[in-house]
Amino acid sequence: MKVTKYLVILLVTLTFSSCGIYNFTGTGKIDAKTFQVNYFQNNAPLFQPGIDRTFTLKLQDLIQNQTNLNLVRTDGDLTYDGEITNYTITPMAATADLKAAENRLSITINVRFTNKNKETDNFEKSFSFFYDYPGDQQLIGSSLTSALDVIFERITQDIFNESLAKW
Repeated sequence: MKVTKYLVILLVTLTFSSCGIYNFTGTGKIDAKTFQVNYFQNNAPLFQPGIDRTFTLKLQDLIQNQTNLNLVRTDGDLTYDGEITNYTITPMAATADLKAAENRLSITINVRFTNKNKETDNFEKSFSFFYDYPGDQQLIGSSLTSALDVIFERITQDIFNESLAKW
């Protein structure tokens, strides 16, 4: 009986002191309370209206959902700034009659991250991802929305991992 009691106490102690502060997003302890995401301007040569606003909101939502940081308009402890630098559609495979069998939408976003409290975390880096779709399909309406969801989900998660999770 005494041994069981000591084992329980030992297990509880090890559980609460093992690795410090950790959460399931991998962010650990963040030395900030607020963040701001400035508007990501669309500077891509091929212009798709509305993707700048969509991306900005997706990045804000991801950070709010995966951290306890408060979103502010100005003077955030963490600042995300940048622009969409590339939006291209390229054929990936051809049919026998030289038509595109598959196309690829690629988006690249340049991000500047600033941490007021820990300047060694600051960076400027480009993030990109793609979406493949059938060559006979046009990216409009819901198919464009689906493509952007896939691309922006990956890019925002990569930005989060680079800036906060350190993966």
